[in-house]
Formats: sequence, structure tokens, C-alpha cells
Amino acid sequence: MKIIAITQARTGSTRLPGKVLKEINGTTLLELHIRRILKSKMIDDLIIATTEKEEDKVITEIAKKLNQNSYRGSVDDVLDRFYQSLNDKNPDYVVRLTSDCPLIDAELIDKIIQFTIDHNLDYCSNTLSPTYPDGEDVEVFRYAALEKAWKEARLTSEREHVTPYIWKNSTFKGGTEFISDNFEEGYLCGHLRLTVDEPDDFVLISNLVSAIGSDKTWLDYANYLEGNREIKSINSSITRNEGYSKSIKKEDK
Repeated sequence: MKIIAITQARTGSTRLPGKVLKEINGTTLLELHIRRILKSKMIDDLIIATTEKEEDKVITEIAKKLNQNSYRGSVDDVLDRFYQSLNDKNPDYVVRLTSDCPLIDAELIDKIIQFTIDHNLDYCSNTLSPTYPDGEDVEVFRYAALEKAWKEARLTSEREHVTPYIWKNSTFKGGTEFISDNFEEGYLCGHLRLTVDEPDDFVLISNLVSAIGSDKTWLDYANYLEGNREIKSINSSITRNEGYSKSIKKEDK
């Protein structure tokens, strides 16, 4: 059983340029993100998939510093970037992560991987019906599902956001192509934001790490926010999945 995680990272961002290179206590958000992923016990390999743009060379340098593999591919066709980054590695499962989640939780990643394997799923995530904070997003899917999406996905939103073709055609959404399920443990924390998409997000994460450190569980962070409304409210007005929503609106025009 081979499980490879891919996290997408780039310096370009319309809402918060260079966000993955922003630092907290001298550590970039990207490095924090990668180090937390590496605590996973089930992931066999991690690939940092960035773009061919010159300014994203710094992403590969951070990966090299941490002794991790990187791949440079398409700027907009992120689905192609993911698929090509595997370079004939032929894993059984792929874990999709995104670098705007600096406080991603390795234990949660492992739980979702194990759930996917135990239930013989083609696709599983904790985002189909989100009960975890935005910023704790994990998707696990068979390599065969990624390959099928790569061959058949046509919409811009499906190429730009990697997995919509899979989950839109999955059993959880009423489809028949991919057996899928949502991972949840009874939490109701989908209203919280631990992601970094906008300046207020970075302010919140900075406050959070300064208060309790960068090595806590997702639940520690969630509990702290629930007990500190002033910090929790910093980014509470931001809409979840705004990037995907914008892609859909463009297609509808």
C-alpha cells in the first residue's frame, strides 16, 4: 500500500499575495504546513506541487531545505499539476492538501486515510459536509480516480480545483462513478477559520500561534478560538470556499 500526499503551493494570490511565505516567529507558513504534514504516520511520501513561474522557485527551495520532493507544473491546470507530479510513482491513494492550511493536523490526516481504506472508498474528505474548521481540509482518493478525472474533466473549475470532477460524480453527491463518503466525528466546527486566504486570516493565525504555539492539535486551536471571541471574530466574516465559488461564477457567465 503506497500513499502519497501532494500539497499545492504558489506565491501568487489575488487576496493575499505571497501568503505561504509570510512568517510567524521566523518560520514561513509553508514550512509550518510541511512540518505538520510530516508528522503523519501513514503518508509514504510528500510532494510540494508548485508552478513553473520564476517567482515560485522559492517554493522548491523550501521543499529542498526540508528534504522533500517538489514538482513545477501548470499555473491554472492544477489537476494536471497534481497528476504529472506523481511521475509514474503509481500510488494506491493520493492525499490532497493545500498550503493555505498552515495548521493542518497530521492525526486527522491519518484518520481520514484509515477511514478511506477501511471502507474501500474511491474518495473521502472532511469537506463534503464540513464539520471541521476551514483550514483542516483533507481529501483522500484512489490514484485511479485522479487519473480518470485528469483524462475526463473539462470544466475550468474541475481543472483548477483538482477534485470537483471526482466528488461531483461520487455516490455521496448522488453519482455512480466513485464510491465516496464524508469523514466526521460529531464536531460542529465548520464555522471556524484556520486557513489563510486573506489578511485577516493571517492576523488570526499569528495570534493563535503566539498564544498557544504551533504544535497543537486542530481541536486545541478550535477550543481556544471558541473561548476567545475577540480573536475568533477577526476573520469570521469571510466566506468558505470563495475561490471555488468564483470559478463557478466565471463559468456561468
